[in-house]
Amino acid sequence: MNESYNHLHDEFKPLMLFNDEKRIESLYEDMWINYPRSEEIIQLLSQMMNRPKKPRMPGLLLIGESNMGKTSIIHRFVALHPDMTIEDDMEMTRVQKPVMHAIMRGSEEKDLYIAILDKFWVPFRPTDPKAKLRHQLVSLMLECNVKILILDEIHNLLRGTAVKQRIMMDTIKTLSVELMIPIIGVGTQDAAMVLVTDPQHTSRFDIVKLPKWKMDKNFRALLVAFEKRLPLKHPSRLDSKEKAPLLYAISRGNLGDLHRLLIECASYAIKHGVEEITVDIIDKHRWVKPTDTHSAREIVFDTD
Repeated sequence: MNESYNHLHDEFKPLMLFNDEKRIESLYEDMWINYPRSEEIIQLLSQMMNRPKKPRMPGLLLIGESNMGKTSIIHRFVALHPDMTIEDDMEMTRVQKPVMHAIMRGSEEKDLYIAILDKFWVPFRPTDPKAKLRHQLVSLMLECNVKILILDEIHNLLRGTAVKQRIMMDTIKTLSVELMIPIIGVGTQDAAMVLVTDPQHTSRFDIVKLPKWKMDKNFRALLVAFEKRLPLKHPSRLDSKEKAPLLYAISRGNLGDLHRLLIECASYAIKHGVEEITVDIIDKHRWVKPTDTHSAREIVFDTD
């Protein structure tokens, strides 16, 4: 590698050995970027997971608008606490799952049990009675020493009636009491509505919001972190006074939209041999509309 590429993080410099097609392909791979709020949330989850067991464990709702990075934070937390295989005193192999991350796809009690059982990779019959599914679920969670349960897309509980929402929240509370583990709900800002079904739920769950970014030094630092991961031959200086406000105006402080915008800009820069993200390239990609728009994104093809 003749160039030093000092504008890139050391982990991403090897990408510069690839051809243009491979570099563009790498842009669409998962990318994790630490920032103060994500680190605070991961530390909070770790603290909750490691608290001594007791019947009333703390709960948490992590909420924010779509595409703000909530699930990315959860995936990072799960990656930091992977499943383990151990041998007990009887030399029997056991799987330990410290973090259980399930996705709520419905608003029924069975939906909850099935979502969790799916993560154990064991046979079960979705048609079984709720009591049987619940018994199997609790047994597996105890056997695998689950320390924290994360329910993603928890706003889907709002699809049910007020009565069903109350039943579901009571079910979640009972699981927490029986297993003596904290339960984390992750969803859109509307997810906070599930707490109003009963004052007991409000007292059990704290709320952490993932707000939009502001046009400040933290946003500029985020741009610097992104730039270190974009395999371009030249520095783009995304945090400059010309580019940072423009990137903010298009993304409107939405992390996912900013990520997509930068991917599209970097891809264009590689394809056209520019090898840096210029103001003109950013302007060309204003079609990457923000998540909260009420109309669908219209993709504009390059005709140059």
